[in-house]
Amino acid sequence: MFIVRRRWTRRGLRMVLAGLALGSGWFFYQTHSAAILELYAVVTRPFQTDSAQIKQQQLTDARVSELQERVKELEQQNQQLKALLGYFEAQPKPAITAPVIGRSSDDWWQQLILGRGSRDGIETGAAVTGIGGLVGRISEVTPHTSRVLLISNPTSRVGVTISRSRSMGLIEGQGSKIAVMRFFEKVPDVRPGDTVTTSSVSRLFPAGLPIGRVQSVNLESRGPAPEAKIELIAPINNLEWVIVHPLKSHEEFN
Repeated sequence: MFIVRRRWTRRGLRMVLAGLALGSGWFFYQTHSAAILELYAVVTRPFQTDSAQIKQQQLTDARVSELQERVKELEQQNQQLKALLGYFEAQPKPAITAPVIGRSSDDWWQQLILGRGSRDGIETGAAVTGIGGLVGRISEVTPHTSRVLLISNPTSRVGVTISRSRSMGLIEGQGSKIAVMRFFEKVPDVRPGDTVTTSSVSRLFPAGLPIGRVQSVNLESRGPAPEAKIELIAPINNLEWVIVHPLKSHEEFN
């Protein structure tokens, strides 16, 4: 009798434990393990807070960086406009400021499009300058736009003079910031560093417009006359604004 009772006690205990286990499992199943999830949330909350703060700080830093870059861009534009204003005020009047609105990578050194046209007083043949010196001349005009043939264009020819010695020649574009000057005389008076300006006998441009500086001289050129490499002064590679000089103002340069 005692043995039977002891066996029943052991089995009963096992049944009670098994029932508790099943009941616990059922409870967690029905509540979707809410207690565990809540415990997990409590334990990980500090780490989640740190992560959110880090992400927020990263977004703030990115925004600050963006604003700083915008400020730099505005400062650069402001400096360019100030320099252009000073250069514009020094030019014979009337003169027309014009923004560069079009340029192709295929002919970067050959031509550009301006956001001013015949309605603004621009005419074909007008001289175009930038900060520093001559840029080119107007080759085509529409009511609202105009096209500039740059002096760096390989088809461009400009009559020029060495300011110091008055030796004359012709500048030909090379599709870069370096042009070639071919002299009219066999033994020109020229040396590196000399300033080159438009010639007084030029029919395309008013006299005295700065063009560039002599970079090197080749007095033994195989051609009919000596040559010199000229570094163009105007920043033709990154023009954003230019000044157009109407034909009627050309005589004011002389």
